[in-house]
Amino acid sequence: MRLLPFLFAVWLPMTVLAESLPPVQTVFVILMENQNWSDIAGNPSAPYINGTLLPMAAHCQQYYNAPYMHPSLPNYLWLEAGTNFGVLDDSPPDTNHQNATNHLAALLRSAGISWRTYQEDISGTYVPLADTNNYAVRHNPFVYFDDITGTNNPEFAYGIAHIRPYEELAGDLTNNTVARYNFITPNTCDDMHDCGIQKGDSWLAAEVPKILASPAYKNGGALFITWDEATGGDGPIGMIVLSPLARGAGYSNNITYTHSSTLRTIQEVFGVTPLLGDAANATDLSDLFSQYSQYRISSSVRLNNGTVRLTATGVIPGRTNLVQASSDLVNWTPVSTNISATNTFTVTDAATMNSAARFYRLVQLP
Repeated sequence: MRLLPFLFAVWLPMTVLAESLPPVQTVFVILMENQNWSDIAGNPSAPYINGTLLPMAAHCQQYYNAPYMHPSLPNYLWLEAGTNFGVLDDSPPDTNHQNATNHLAALLRSAGISWRTYQEDISGTYVPLADTNNYAVRHNPFVYFDDITGTNNPEFAYGIAHIRPYEELAGDLTNNTVARYNFITPNTCDDMHDCGIQKGDSWLAAEVPKILASPAYKNGGALFITWDEATGGDGPIGMIVLSPLARGAGYSNNITYTHSSTLRTIQEVFGVTPLLGDAANATDLSDLFSQYSQYRISSSVRLNNGTVRLTATGVIPGRTNLVQASSDLVNWTPVSTNISATNTFTVTDAATMNSAARFYRLVQLP
């Protein structure tokens, strides 16, 4: 069942969010391996992707790996930094490590935004700098950056804390302790690399529902499922987006995107700059969310008596809409429930008389 609500937030008293992307709070990225979109879409070996995910998700028809970037590692680095740093092979970190801070995890760290990568088949007791079991180090971009590994130090505490075994994700989802940015790498069998499309589809069928059922996803989360690279060229490859804030319902577009688009989108979600490498030249994925550009709280006005008047626009007449308020983006209280006969309505929040600043969200109920 596709989950509602549709969430929007504004910060009071001074500004209203007015960006092309809605206020996504938590990002999950699952990176699969080495499949053209033409080999996935409509393939009976991928019943979960085609029968469950695509009807509820939004997806891209013209999404490509970074231009001429093969094999795997250059694309993983590109998703983290908007460049491959000249790397054109899959050598481990002792050869390809980067003494650079111009990458996403470093920007998130500087901004105080939590991040974590979940890697299948690692122990979590050391920084995994080499292949082990079905874990492929080339599929973990974070271990290629010296600021994360302490320059290839397997005992570096920061790296150990942020590079965790995939098995920990389920508990973190249940306990609502996931980071705001979560990068997920299945092992080389579950990611379609070694064991084929059907095995990867089965893995997604078992694991994706855990994310979709989590509080982090339901409260403004977004899940991006993509592949590292195409076979025999640069694509198209798959990009599937699930979120209470995305268009969903099987929506797709033919806009040309690359991995730079995903990086730019994540940077815009978290507001971290400067745009990294080729992300500065890319089109973000906002079209997959853009139906929400009209359904929103479009203005807020503090009245002379200290209350705040909110105007909602883009409302579907006859549908039930809930306005909620929060001071911390965690605990939400109802302000008003409204069934409007038109596509706009106005409510007043008296509780702001004793509050310096409030977040609001507009929720369309089923």
